[in-house]
Amino acid sequence: MTTRPAQAPTANPAIPSPEGRHLWVMLFALTAAFTLSQAYRTVGAIMAAPLQNDFHLSAQALGTFAGSFHFAFGAMQLFMGIGIDLHGVRRTVLTAFPIAIAGSVISAMAGSYGMLVAGQVLIGIGCAPAFLVCTVFIARHFPPERFAAVAGITLGLSGVGMLLTGTPLAWLIEATSWRMGFAALGSMGALAWLLIWALVHEPVLPGGDTPQPKESMHEAIRKFGALFLLPHTAGIVLLGCVGYASFISLRGLWLGPLLMHRHDFSLVQSGNVAIIMSIASQISAPLFGRLDPGPASRRKWLVGFTLLMAALFTVFAFTHSTWIDVIGPVFIGLLSGYLVLQYADVRNAYSPAITGRAMALFTMSMFMGVAVMQWFTGTVATYAAAHGAEPYTAVLASIAALLAIGALGFAWLPKPPSQP
Repeated sequence: MTTRPAQAPTANPAIPSPEGRHLWVMLFALTAAFTLSQAYRTVGAIMAAPLQNDFHLSAQALGTFAGSFHFAFGAMQLFMGIGIDLHGVRRTVLTAFPIAIAGSVISAMAGSYGMLVAGQVLIGIGCAPAFLVCTVFIARHFPPERFAAVAGITLGLSGVGMLLTGTPLAWLIEATSWRMGFAALGSMGALAWLLIWALVHEPVLPGGDTPQPKESMHEAIRKFGALFLLPHTAGIVLLGCVGYASFISLRGLWLGPLLMHRHDFSLVQSGNVAIIMSIASQISAPLFGRLDPGPASRRKWLVGFTLLMAALFTVFAFTHSTWIDVIGPVFIGLLSGYLVLQYADVRNAYSPAITGRAMALFTMSMFMGVAVMQWFTGTVATYAAAHGAEPYTAVLASIAALLAIGALGFAWLPKPPSQP
């Protein structure tokens, strides 16, 4: 008996169409882990001040703390992409995510800065497939023309994780301690794992085939490395390194310290701004997913919106108005959803046989970019402060410059053969 091909949505959930209700249930369960990943990667903005007080951290050490999650997350994408292609979405995420839960426990119990960083590394490793499994699941089981829209919905829903690390986390930390914040996230991570275990099962692909690759690990790694030899990979990786990194470096690290040091905001007040920025990003991702102009114009949109983001960071850097420092992050959150268009660009740039590895490569570039940007901006902030300059001006201006470099490189470097 063969599986029916992709078809339009139907009111009957028993029909195994790629847009059937059972696929959405599984996607939402996978999104639960992605949501916790979003929370883990943005704790720095609210935990920065308490951690600085407890461990006497410099801005550079704070950047290393925040970047360690993203470095581990990005470095593991090669193995997660291969794991998904060889063993499927379910087995990969169920195997890895308990490591994030263990990292939460270690972070909550950390008695030294080194132990705290070690916990972040474990959390990064455990969360490594959370984002990737969603994009690969969508690419495999939803029609190509729906990819950007469905990915946008997923990104919007996962933004609940960033809401958790806004006012709720700030309130919890003020009422208890930053340790309880890690404990709470670890408990929610365990619930997300159980949800995936209960609900996610690898669906049958159109044509009646299930993913049962025969290649060896050596062959899989060789094919992953071959992606770097394709001329159009360079531009995709360069833009991937700066786009999401700019948003998460602000929301996940510098927003809280900036508001508290520039304008004497309390932790909860800073959390309020963070939660509004997060809500803006939740609205933005599904909106841009629905507005996807298609392959003919998508790359122009990516270049234009990245340059606009650079301009916003420039304005944000050189004005010290309370209103701009509150409204600026909200506008950046509203604009950040355009990044969903690059997922669709990557989806079209590589053959379906290597979808998992292509998405892994793109995700690796994104999160290695976050790690480098957070470390780099921490170094910039320390250098600026040592020379009597306002550190947040230097941080935001450096992010703007990196965005401009990424946009221009993406525009000038070779395009995929199928794109204009």
